[in-house]
Amino acid sequence: DVVERVGNRLPDPVTIFVGLAVAALGLSWLVSLMGVSVVHPETGETITAVNLLSRDGIQKILGNMVENFTGFKPLGTVLVAMIGVGIAERTGLFAAMLKWLVTAVPAWAITPTVVFAGILSNTAADAGFVILPPLAGMLYASLGRHPVAGIAAAFAGVGGGFSANIVLNALDPLLSGITNEAAELYDNAYDVRATANYFFMIASVPMLTIVGTLVSTRIVERRLGPWKSGADANALTPLEAHERRGLLAALVAVIVTAGLMIALVVAKNAPLREPDPEGLAPFFRSIVGLIMIFFFVPGLVYGIVTRQVRSDRDASKMMSESMSAMGSYIVLAFFAGQAIAYFGWSNIALIIALKTADFLKSIHFTGVPLLVVFLIVAAIFNLVLASSSAKWAIMAPIFVPMFMNLGWSPETTQCVYRVGDSITNIITPLNYYLPISITAAQRFIPRAGMGTIISATLPYSVAFGLAWIAMLVVWLLLGLPIGPGAPIRL
Repeated sequence: DVVERVGNRLPDPVTIFVGLAVAALGLSWLVSLMGVSVVHPETGETITAVNLLSRDGIQKILGNMVENFTGFKPLGTVLVAMIGVGIAERTGLFAAMLKWLVTAVPAWAITPTVVFAGILSNTAADAGFVILPPLAGMLYASLGRHPVAGIAAAFAGVGGGFSANIVLNALDPLLSGITNEAAELYDNAYDVRATANYFFMIASVPMLTIVGTLVSTRIVERRLGPWKSGADANALTPLEAHERRGLLAALVAVIVTAGLMIALVVAKNAPLREPDPEGLAPFFRSIVGLIMIFFFVPGLVYGIVTRQVRSDRDASKMMSESMSAMGSYIVLAFFAGQAIAYFGWSNIALIIALKTADFLKSIHFTGVPLLVVFLIVAAIFNLVLASSSAKWAIMAPIFVPMFMNLGWSPETTQCVYRVGDSITNIITPLNYYLPISITAAQRFIPRAGMGTIISATLPYSVAFGLAWIAMLVVWLLLGLPIGPGAPIRL
């Protein structure tokens, strides 16, 4: 309750990023004035803070403002995905799917299904953040359950379980590539594969699903209570004949679209595949575009069959309406892009990471306790820098060789980092996708704010952290393999 009250009194996320941008400029001047520096363990280079309020800094700020905005990675993900999602929503496909889901899935299975779907959605990069929380809110409201509980369960699954999955996703080769480069600083013959943490992440899926379900039903929903709005509760009427025809046509479209996408990947010389054993990089780079098509085609087919789309103008209008609803997110992306760029240019984030590494070296922990401390540091660092790969690019060259020197494999260090990086995704105000869930909540509660979502996801973050740390410690003590051919110790 305190988190909700305080959180809802915080400024708008746009204002927070404006404040961070201003703070980065001020800190760059102050830290450079103090002469703070640190030696990079990889290059031996002395890293000093760059004053962005200098002549060169001001030129860089004004000259790169557009690039900071257009290069903000989550912006493209959200807008491209929303083209397809907007068609699927505005033609009525999502509403029809929810009606079917309510009748096809037992009531007790709704929550684990939402959490499980959220965890698996990281296969589609960040698209789960955009798609699942709004859908879960609609589903819960239709069942007379509090929509914020549904939004929180989906958001927790997507963000809190971001590193867990039953299949490899784009994050695996990305992080393993960074880990491999860091490991070569200690042993230039060491090779880290994309499957480095595969066994541990598969086992994490059922654990997180169970924990997420218990937190949702025993804590979050009990706190929020039932949904008392008569206009929304039990609002889904039975499927009508034209909706059933539309769903059948959409299902055929899904099968055909999925088949074509699989054909682009499976064959040896397929367009989205490279000949080497881990040659799915083109597929992972294309995932956002594929997600857009995957929703656009069935949504358009459903709209045509149900007569919601009678001409190309109808489809164009639906896509435009979907984009117009993203105006506030576009503004957020502009200021978030500036703030992130300023922290990078000033070297402040890198200095903090290197100083943190020096601290860990000085506390004289060894063994598993040191790994747990490292996990907690990664979780805290995640509160101020949301990008998983960006953080690991900073931290890996420091911690991977350090832990190799202590006898821990690079695969183990990466695994510990991924757990820490995931558990605080859902409680940081700087999560780029948090405004999506806030907007979804405001559909039902106009005064909902940042505190509404963070207070609902905080129990998931704590529970996921405790359960995942316990699982990791047991896994390491038993010496179980964390991935194919991936040792725990050197």
